[in-house]
Amino acid sequence: MVRNILGVVLGYITMFAFVFITFTILYFILGAEESFESGTYEVSLIWIVISFMLGLAAAVLGGFICVLIAKNQKAALVLAGLVLVLGIAMTIPALGDATNDVQEMRSADVPNLEAMQKAKQPPIVLLLNPIIGAFGVFAGSRLRKE
Repeated sequence: MVRNILGVVLGYITMFAFVFITFTILYFILGAEESFESGTYEVSLIWIVISFMLGLAAAVLGGFICVLIAKNQKAALVLAGLVLVLGIAMTIPALGDATNDVQEMRSADVPNLEAMQKAKQPPIVLLLNPIIGAFGVFAGSRLRKE
């Protein structure tokens, strides 16, 4: 039981750390002008595509770590469910913000933390992220040979 809980927790922490580090690096590579549409906080298509790939990689890694520690697939199913439920729970307030037509103008030089806080993603991206995450966790859990 302790191994299962530890697997889920460390799998989730792995996902969080991977996303935080890789998205920070991505933002420094792309810069504000490539990460966002011109003059707004609407994320660019290149950002969306790469973020889907990085999010999937994070989920696969999290699922793998979870099963590596827990030594069973049930823990990975719990992690996948957690990713799905928490992802949807965090999506609901963001969907409310997405319907707000007021767009804040973005300056040319935006610090990373401000970019993370103000970034606006299309509603379909917000809805797909938890689904892709749950799928990635499940896929990553299958990489571990028993």
